[in-house]
Amino acid sequence: MRPDRKRNRLLGFDYSQDAFYFVTCCVKEMACVFGEVINEEMHLNQFGQIAERQWFWLLEQYPYLSSHAFVVMPNHVHAILEINKQGVLMLGEDQECEGTGRDLSVLLSWGGRKVKSLSQIMGAYKTTTSKLIRLAGMPDFAWHRSFHDHIIRDEKSFRNIKHYIENNPAKWEEDTFRR
Repeated sequence: MRPDRKRNRLLGFDYSQDAFYFVTCCVKEMACVFGEVINEEMHLNQFGQIAERQWFWLLEQYPYLSSHAFVVMPNHVHAILEINKQGVLMLGEDQECEGTGRDLSVLLSWGGRKVKSLSQIMGAYKTTTSKLIRLAGMPDFAWHRSFHDHIIRDEKSFRNIKHYIENNPAKWEEDTFRR
């Protein structure tokens, strides 16, 4: 790590362990490219729809992930993401699985394998979203470097953060990310 950079992650914490994480990703230079808030509701444009669709794609790719809240705002996204290895389907010798090709191989590959860290998961989200937005007509699209995270450690914090995310469009006029 460069000496002039602030540490982004909690030192010594395993970000692939089962936990709830509050994450925020901002568009570079806080450019409002995902749509606009009208009457306290977020209206996504084609780029915002890509950002939303890729979030759900991420959840399909990694069966140990759950999303408990998610919002695309004009220039950022907020989410509560849960890593839960117990949520992964473990296939035993006496179980049958329907599926072929990639679907079956994804299910079978998770048993006992390393779970991606939060940084790797968010990297996959930002990379795929960026690629699709550039292909859709915004060749200079970029996310801000890294992302913000907060490890949610109790029910009260979870409820407060979930409420914040769900009400983010209604509070857009007061939002610190608004430019």
